[in-house]
Amino acid sequence: MGGKWLEVLKETAPQIARVLAIVDAEIPASQAQWRSVEETASRLAIEATAGNVHNAAEIEQVITSFAEKPNGGLVVLPHALTVFNASAAHRYRMPAVYALAENVAAGGLVSYGIDWQDQFRRVAEYVDRILKGAKPADLPVEQPTKFQLVINLKSAKAIGLEIPPAFLTRADQVIE
Repeated sequence: MGGKWLEVLKETAPQIARVLAIVDAEIPASQAQWRSVEETASRLAIEATAGNVHNAAEIEQVITSFAEKPNGGLVVLPHALTVFNASAAHRYRMPAVYALAENVAAGGLVSYGIDWQDQFRRVAEYVDRILKGAKPADLPVEQPTKFQLVINLKSAKAIGLEIPPAFLTRADQVIE
């Protein structure tokens, strides 16, 4: 997913030449997502930097340092530590992509991630099958199949970004 988040960020803000991925280096999933961002950045000719953080103060520090040069953007990898408000991204007028739609509802620019309502519906189907006698060990492990793209136009305006119209038409939800 890390590479997909970077692709979404590039489509949202085509001027991006550099990207900072906010990463919790202690979490193996974050490291895998970072590698995906790094590989995609190479393919898109974007300079990628990992902002390894352990607390909220470090998040602010790596964003402030990264913001010193132009044409930057943020890929905020999902983790309890990285669920932060968009104030730093707004302050430095940097576009940011998140994994959770809730981040965009709270002021973030764009998210691409699992449609959690669909996931919960699918969980209910599994519970129903188990209650009807299926053995949990016999049920297949399924990956998410439905994803959603959410764009916050208020946030785009706040950072002076014009979202490409073709990209807007692909959004599942646009916050105005």
